[in-house]
Amino acid sequence: MTDARRERGQQGERMAEQYLIQKGLRLQERNFRTARGEIDLILWDKEVLVFVEVRTRSSLKYGSAIESITWQKQKKLREMALAYLQTRQEPIRQFRFDVVGIQYGRSEGRLEGQTNHSPAITHIVHAFS
Repeated sequence: MTDARRERGQQGERMAEQYLIQKGLRLQERNFRTARGEIDLILWDKEVLVFVEVRTRSSLKYGSAIESITWQKQKKLREMALAYLQTRQEPIRQFRFDVVGIQYGRSEGRLEGQTNHSPAITHIVHAFS
């Protein structure tokens, strides 16, 4: 991964975090790492623990940010969430998986009314189970 792509991804994660906090969620942890990978954000939505996958795309050339969450990625996220839940002392009664897509526009696939500097943010609550 190039430095520019890594920076764009980190910027997207920061934007997603700010967006979710503005919606009233409380940050628990960011970038939780396991042997299988990393969970971008973990937040509380009242009494529900929310595992968030953030996807940032600079164009629609290969599909939208949201479309990039394959069933394989969903499976991996479930495994990582289980690893996180096993680290907790107290039981978590409710949790869900959300996806936040940060979509920048480019000439080969700009979203209507969007510029290169103003990304569209899409939040899918309970994106999969």
